[in-house]
Amino acid sequence: MAIDYKQAGVDVEAGYSAVALMKQYVKETYDKNVVGDLGSFGGFYALSDAPDGDVLVAGTDGVGTKLKYAFVLDRHDTVGIDCVAMCVNDIVCQGARPLIFLDYIACGKLVPEKIASIVKGVAEGCKQAGCALIGGETAEMPGFYPLDEYDMAGFSCGIARKDKIVNGSGIVAGDKLIGLKSSGIHSNGYSLVRQLFPPVKEELLRYDEELGATPADVILTPTRIYVKTVLELLKTCSVKGIAHITGGGFIENIPRIIPKGLGVAIDRDSYEVPAIFKVLQKRAGIEDRKMYNTFNMGIGLVLAVSSEDEANVAAELRRLGEEPVLLGKVVEGEGVIL
Repeated sequence: MAIDYKQAGVDVEAGYSAVALMKQYVKETYDKNVVGDLGSFGGFYALSDAPDGDVLVAGTDGVGTKLKYAFVLDRHDTVGIDCVAMCVNDIVCQGARPLIFLDYIACGKLVPEKIASIVKGVAEGCKQAGCALIGGETAEMPGFYPLDEYDMAGFSCGIARKDKIVNGSGIVAGDKLIGLKSSGIHSNGYSLVRQLFPPVKEELLRYDEELGATPADVILTPTRIYVKTVLELLKTCSVKGIAHITGGGFIENIPRIIPKGLGVAIDRDSYEVPAIFKVLQKRAGIEDRKMYNTFNMGIGLVLAVSSEDEANVAAELRRLGEEPVLLGKVVEGEGVIL
């Protein structure tokens, strides 16, 4: 029997409804410095009224149920990288440079060595992003969390000049999409992954012929951090929009940077989908579109550039060590055409 994300327990429609309901309360807190129309992957707070003034760009996120695998495998030194990545990749989508990061860890029983291992991963993520880990909070909450489990979240703040914000507003039909490859599942869709690869240590450590590795190694591979690549690229190349492919996959994240009245056409033959997604689809028995609406499918970041700049941007990405994917183009209409 086929199983999709909703059947695995995640109701994305309820999430949309919650956001709609909370907006009225959120907006009651705004002052004149809150800028709500600059982009969609970060929150914006202007430090001056000048057109070229500095803007703070902030993001917050967690690791999600990927943590269940860290618990059962007793591997805690990579999930911190995921936590940082989920925040700073959003910030850099707006062309902002992450400055600081803070983490929050809540656990059933505080084991110093385990907490230190988690924070080691957070520090590694911050190094990869070029930001400072300036603080955090660890809460011991017996009776609320199981003794051997924890949850974690992070917050990051970056900075950009207002006139340099990347927000997709200049995107037009005919512009091209360039994909940057992911390191795997990253940190989204794990409520479904856990139905297909149950968190049982012995099974996770057994070599899987279809994956070409143990599920443990593939599933706990940390999320790629794209910050340094993007910031270096923006020094010499023009990029109109950047989408971080997180929860909602291609279907929900790419349209976040596309102006109304436009859509995107994706060439699925432009790259080889990694084995883990093929195995997940085979086990779940679900259609292609649901896969592209749940997972990153091997592409963690999507850049929108003009057709005239595509070759130059791709060449610069190769110089920076990337394997850019010429993923598709912007078209008239709305939505994502696979």
